[in-house]
Amino acid sequence: MLGSAADAEDVLQEVWLRWADVVVDEVRDPRAYLVRMTTRLSLNRLRTLARRREDYVGTWLPEPVLTAPDVAQDVELADSVSTAMLLVLETLPPTERAVFVLREVFDVPYAEIAEAVEKSEPAVRQIASRARAHVADKRPRASVSAAERDAVIERFRAATETGDLQGLMDVLAPDVVLMTDGGGKVKAALNPIFGREKVFRFLTAVAPEALELEPVWLNGSPAIQFVVAGHRDGVGTMLVEDGVVTQLFLVRNPDKLGSVAGGEVPLSRL
Repeated sequence: MLGSAADAEDVLQEVWLRWADVVVDEVRDPRAYLVRMTTRLSLNRLRTLARRREDYVGTWLPEPVLTAPDVAQDVELADSVSTAMLLVLETLPPTERAVFVLREVFDVPYAEIAEAVEKSEPAVRQIASRARAHVADKRPRASVSAAERDAVIERFRAATETGDLQGLMDVLAPDVVLMTDGGGKVKAALNPIFGREKVFRFLTAVAPEALELEPVWLNGSPAIQFVVAGHRDGVGTMLVEDGVVTQLFLVRNPDKLGSVAGGEVPLSRL
């Protein structure tokens, strides 16, 4: 819902602290109570984030989320945390985003959602329908199996690491889009880069000689961690369609790499 692991952790911590003060025996439905509390705090945080992102330097990308491989087995969950999908959710107003996530990802009953967002059930059904149509229109339509997707990502990693320029060109779609997020703290393209030739020139121009590419699971699928001289320099996630990379997301903002730094528990199906 928030597009940020750090903000999600802050909300959950606040929920935990508030729950600690609740007389549990007086709560008729603890699950519904917690869903309502978490949703309302998330909506408050979303509105704060929206104001903060207005001043963001360059392209804003969702914070990479470290995930366990088993997340890929849950198609709905994996899709909901993919970078491409999180970017689509960013185009929804806060209430529509909350309703969509609660209904489509977690299958929360409409009546329960209505309580959480403080609207009538008929209104929530209309919001859900509108959000569903918006997401269906905007969301990527991946047409590859998980095995093919993984193979394409590995081809990209191998071509980049070995300097196989033709192999890198072959794995990029003609209309590929590259988005890089440096947050004004490290070098990154301020605007998206469109087209295979321009993306290729950018990648080959900025790649340092001591670059190492390590596999990692992020946002529900295999991804790449960029290591330069032993230091983590960023991560890359991709959208694969029809056997090629159609969208490439590179996050270099150091403030967004905390969940990949090690020590955190990956998001899993449990």
